[in-house]
Amino acid sequence: MATIVKTPSGSWKAVVRKTGWPQVIKTFRTKRDAEDWARRVEDEMVRGVYIDRAPSERITLAQALDRYLAEITPTKAKGTQRCERTSAAMLKSHLGGYSLAALASDIIARYRDGRRATISERTGRSITPATVRLELALLGHLYTVAIKEWGLGLVYNPVRNVRRPSAGEGRDRRLSWSETRGLLKAVNSHSNPMLGWITRIALFTAMRQGEILGLRYGQVDMARRVVRLSDTKNDTARTVPLSRRAARVFEQALGNPCRPNDTGLIFPGEPGRDGKRRPYVINKLWAAACIKAGIQELHFHDLRHEAVSRLVEMGLSDQEVAAVSGHKTMQMLRRYTHLRAEDLVERLEVVRKRGSR
Repeated sequence: MATIVKTPSGSWKAVVRKTGWPQVIKTFRTKRDAEDWARRVEDEMVRGVYIDRAPSERITLAQALDRYLAEITPTKAKGTQRCERTSAAMLKSHLGGYSLAALASDIIARYRDGRRATISERTGRSITPATVRLELALLGHLYTVAIKEWGLGLVYNPVRNVRRPSAGEGRDRRLSWSETRGLLKAVNSHSNPMLGWITRIALFTAMRQGEILGLRYGQVDMARRVVRLSDTKNDTARTVPLSRRAARVFEQALGNPCRPNDTGLIFPGEPGRDGKRRPYVINKLWAAACIKAGIQELHFHDLRHEAVSRLVEMGLSDQEVAAVSGHKTMQMLRRYTHLRAEDLVERLEVVRKRGSR
């Protein structure tokens, strides 16, 4: 039976006690609100569906994100951790003051629309749909964890009712042969040969930038002409076969006469303030090389797209290409594959001649 009492401050406190359930207390401005709430709680207890929502009303999204970053994010890949910290900072700045219970689907939808209309200070362009999708994915998984593991008394996940921006078709930037020659000439002319080696390895193997920069000597088996990757974006280890061109680049990199002896990294940077060497940083050097080669709108990650597309054009099957690139699904592989129409014309002609024999 519920007890309704008036507090010295003039508010009304409702206390619900029922056998088999913990005591529940809540304070209201009016007696009517206290009575209505108490009746609803008692009814839910009788039906066995009562959920204590108080924890979700007390914790803010900012606090929940801090807990998520401390408990959940460290279990993910390093690249995902960096991405989630960035997404969490943005969510905090816009929605951090809301309690988890108060953050409804319409509020999240307005956040989505506002983010899509935001101009990035770094690029001067609108925030991409992919960025917004990642932020909503983080928010949605936070609610899933809060419901299943944290026991905060949440009834549902509000992000599930919010439409996410379309992922789009993805980038389809391909390098022309003249651009390829100009790019390789520019990176090879740099004073540090590592820039050229890293670029060619990306172009010949379809490895990601982080995978290349994090390579250690023990991962490269020149006798078998393979590279073993354990720390990948999708947490799935894979073995990358090396073409003759890729093997020659690795031979040059492994035989680097200027290699420091205090690290196992193939492409090490200068020691930090703590004296520890970390992977070589190429972002600014890469941008400068593209400018020198007269190439516009080319990201380093586009080399992975280019390499995957070339593997398909060489005649490798989807399964063979996926084994090299590490794509888990054929859908993602196709998003990375962009075939040149002129190359397809040549292939069609070859097929036609074979069929006419």
